[in-house]
Amino acid sequence: MSERKPNDTNEVETTGHEWDGIQEWDNPLPRWWLYIFYACVVFAIGYWIAMPAWPTLNGYTKGILHKSDRAQVVADLSELHKIRGVEGQMLKNASLEQIEADPKLQAYALAVGQSVFGDNCATCHGTGGAGGKGYPNLRDDVWIWGGTLQDIQHTLQVGVRSENPRARSSIMPSFGKDQILPAAQIDDLTEYVVALSGRKADAGAVQRAAPIFQANCIACHGATGVGNQALGAPNLTDKEWLYGSAREDIRGQIWNGRGGVMPTWEARLDPETIKALAVYVHANAAGK
Repeated sequence: MSERKPNDTNEVETTGHEWDGIQEWDNPLPRWWLYIFYACVVFAIGYWIAMPAWPTLNGYTKGILHKSDRAQVVADLSELHKIRGVEGQMLKNASLEQIEADPKLQAYALAVGQSVFGDNCATCHGTGGAGGKGYPNLRDDVWIWGGTLQDIQHTLQVGVRSENPRARSSIMPSFGKDQILPAAQIDDLTEYVVALSGRKADAGAVQRAAPIFQANCIACHGATGVGNQALGAPNLTDKEWLYGSAREDIRGQIWNGRGGVMPTWEARLDPETIKALAVYVHANAAGK
């Protein structure tokens, strides 16, 4: 074991450890440091006595103050429900049009809708509702299933391709994956869709694809490609693209027939909350 001994130069006691001429001194801690340490010990003991602190076999020590964050949260929620009670009841009883016509009620609905959107919708649609590739932009004037208050409310209630039996559902065939059309015809059809949106496309491919489009696509997208909101068929003549506007993106959509999914919210949110969410989405987007 090492032996404590004084330092040769200034008589400071060392721990006895030495390596390569370096010694470890054994100076006492500063008094201010000790006082702070003792104060922390006293505070910790006092905290253990006053507050919930230690786990036991049957729960935990409650402390003499009997403070509980869980009980405080329950009390706060109860108070919040009381505050919201009157306006919440008004929101429940009002129609969507009445909510928009009443500035006070609309402001309440927007506040509730914003909070609910952040908790439930922002993950896919973004905090501002601008969406992303594969996730619809809720701030423009392009609506696959309609942009009226009633349309938005119904979409929120039943979802899209969800487990709800009333869900909005449209199915685009996988023309390539299921070998409905050969690759060459899908290439031509890609050029045809590019041309529909007003962009420059291969004229020969467009001409060859015209009868293919008429035979396979007009039932949903219409003869001119403007789509059909009743069927959830997108407008192919605008410049809004859910899965991308590049030729490879369009070809991939024709080949694979992708379709997005949105949960049904009527089993998760109460009717007045869905109303508030519909008002919020409609007000913050180019709804109709």
